[in-house]
Amino acid sequence: MMEKAGRQANYELLRIIAMWMVITLHYLNHTGMLPAAGEDMVLSRAAALLIESFCIIAVNLYVMISGYFLSLSDFSLTRLLRLLCQVWFYSLLLLLVMGGLGADIGWQEEGIYSLLPFLFPIRAEHYWFATSYVILYLLTPILNTAVRHMGRRSFQVTLAGLLLFFSVSKSVVPLQFVTDSFGYDFGWFICVYLTGAYFRRCRAGWEKDTALSPWLVYIACSLLTFGTALWAFYFSGTAGGAAYLTALPFHYNFILCLAAAAALFCAFGRIRIQEGRASRLICRLSSLTFGVYLFHEHILLRSRWIGYIEACIGRAADLPVPLFLLHWLFSVLLIYAAGSLVDALRLYIFRLAGSYTAGTPAAVHLKRLEEELKS
Repeated sequence: MMEKAGRQANYELLRIIAMWMVITLHYLNHTGMLPAAGEDMVLSRAAALLIESFCIIAVNLYVMISGYFLSLSDFSLTRLLRLLCQVWFYSLLLLLVMGGLGADIGWQEEGIYSLLPFLFPIRAEHYWFATSYVILYLLTPILNTAVRHMGRRSFQVTLAGLLLFFSVSKSVVPLQFVTDSFGYDFGWFICVYLTGAYFRRCRAGWEKDTALSPWLVYIACSLLTFGTALWAFYFSGTAGGAAYLTALPFHYNFILCLAAAAALFCAFGRIRIQEGRASRLICRLSSLTFGVYLFHEHILLRSRWIGYIEACIGRAADLPVPLFLLHWLFSVLLIYAAGSLVDALRLYIFRLAGSYTAGTPAAVHLKRLEEELKS
């Protein structure tokens, strides 16, 4: 008998932190603060590289949390439809808003084809994460059945084989494999999902205090990522494939990225947050995190929001390290707050719509279908 999965404030706090990391990664990319091969490594760029090294685990954390909880859950058409509707809400709403403000949507160059990413955001990969996540969720009935019925040893061998193929091999061979998508695909999501499911199944062994602190492992892996990136940056000046070598430590399927994510996940697994006002606030904020992603990564906004911020408070690249750090924190806080407010509005609209459609034939049929799927 599988136990029921429910929200836990420690992991919901980790989900919030992961979204801060996601915004940070996009901030560093759009401000041009990350050093490229052939550029001078000034102090502010080194600081940006260090921040990137500690935040690159964000996507792995999200999928790992999903594996930890969804591996105990039944497949839900309602959950899938809510996810799809949430993606469409942002895809179409921001199209109308940004189009109304005069943003170029490519209509003159591509005609009706320019609307494909907005009308079919999953199929057209408007949001790459959402596309891979939806495919992953469609596979969860198969994955969860395997997780529940495989022996522990079989599970370990299968997971080790997948990690060897997707992560270990590319991490030790400094050449790009044709099958390597850098972790931007549902194949890698399956590996990380199963890693989270494995942690859930074997949690009695790692949730207890041990001599090796997961916090130290996370810090060590992040610093090793930073050191590897620095080494690749300087080494790439005399070697071919400079762009690949300097980007390799920041691929989601790089072994240090996975290890750091697993360590931080375990570290938060040992945190206990008492039931109360703080835990309820954390859970409410965490329910908005996916909306924060859909808001700031919309096609018409992802390359513009940093320009709006820099027009008000200056360019990050022109600032010394202390002011750059303040610029980063303010920008991430602003985008996170704006995205949370928009998603709180979206959630209100969805709940209001749900109250009006609860008794409709479509809703009744969906509920009946849900029950059939569980039987």
